[in-house]
Amino acid sequence: MDVIVIGGGLAGLAAAAALGGDGHRVRLLEARPFLGGRATSYQTGGEIIDNCQHVLLRCCVNLLDFYSRLGVAGDIVFHREFYFLEPGGRTSVMRRSLPSFLGLRFLNLSEKLAIARALLAIRREHSTRSDLERITMQQWLEEKRQPARAIDRFWRQVLVSAINEDLDRMAAIHGFQVFLLGFLSNPEFYQMGVPSVPLAHLYAAEAWKKLGGVEILPRTPVQRVLIENVEVRGLATAGGELRADFYVSAVPFGRVAALIPELGLNTSAFENSPITGIHLWFDRPITDLPHATLLDRTIQWMFNKSGGRYIELVVSASRSLVETKREDVIALALRELAEFFPAVTEARLQKSHVVKEIRATFSAKPGLEAHRPCNRTSIPNLFLAGDWTKSGWPATMEGAVRSGYLAAEAVADAAGAPRSYLLPDS
Repeated sequence: MDVIVIGGGLAGLAAAAALGGDGHRVRLLEARPFLGGRATSYQTGGEIIDNCQHVLLRCCVNLLDFYSRLGVAGDIVFHREFYFLEPGGRTSVMRRSLPSFLGLRFLNLSEKLAIARALLAIRREHSTRSDLERITMQQWLEEKRQPARAIDRFWRQVLVSAINEDLDRMAAIHGFQVFLLGFLSNPEFYQMGVPSVPLAHLYAAEAWKKLGGVEILPRTPVQRVLIENVEVRGLATAGGELRADFYVSAVPFGRVAALIPELGLNTSAFENSPITGIHLWFDRPITDLPHATLLDRTIQWMFNKSGGRYIELVVSASRSLVETKREDVIALALRELAEFFPAVTEARLQKSHVVKEIRATFSAKPGLEAHRPCNRTSIPNLFLAGDWTKSGWPATMEGAVRSGYLAAEAVADAAGAPRSYLLPDS
């Protein structure tokens, strides 16, 4: 079986890894010179940086399976402790235990009891309510009478980072999923994995050698999918027409209409949600914490990238920063960071870099699930992958890999050699 995958983001890479691992010939076409899509790294100012800090939880079983296929699972470091910092520097450490939760200092007792009641309601209501895809997580939390400070300091801190959307724009079903899988199921699933290498290294050429049937073709943009007699005849590229038995389109939703207008896909219901990554290099260490969530400020997360001297800050759903000038973003970051780490005031900023991913993810808003397409299309030898397709997850790295595995299953089934690649959530 000969397959061409269009797009070298995680969805396309996952489809290629699954099919190539079964001995099929796979050619993966990527327009850019590097792989990873929105989860990649590049060089700037003599440094290799990730476009934004990407993390996962142990409940991301398909993403971990993908890393295992490439032999890079060992490059993910898992953390059992979460650090919540208040302005002024007071630190609370959260582990997966009741004593740890009760000991959190950034919440009072009544707020903790309210959160506990809501967590029990999530466990109870996830299989009984039919409106969770139609209401926002904010509406559900207000229905459960969650205190404002509990919403801001707990629910928002966890969910906005996980889903990359504000609570009043996020479908409640996605908020439920984060807590059900990450905190209320397998006791190990809450652990946070952080890559110990730049993201692009996870998909480097060496990683694909064990999958001998996969050929990576960077700098090969597809101009058009050529349809003839209700089938894909080939792909138009600058180097000529490329042909295969089956094709997987793993491009973002904004590109599908121009690439394959014959599908007639209406993606007007999809909106983008941005993420901003702020990279700061100091002349001395400012913290020894590996990471921390920062409360009550614009900056949401801090990641210690190198001995406390290189810090990456993350703002998810960062619409407020999209039009902000770079120097103003840096000034905001330094001002807020100093509230949590006083050493910032003594340190000298050596260099900085701001990355605004305007199209980081789709907005996981209420009502969108009905508009997410399946992997099979009306064209028998053409299949769709991408975190925006119907994967069962919102726009996360796990969702992208799930979509790639589902597309690979559809290809294998169409070729008369059915295989299962998708792993169950638990």
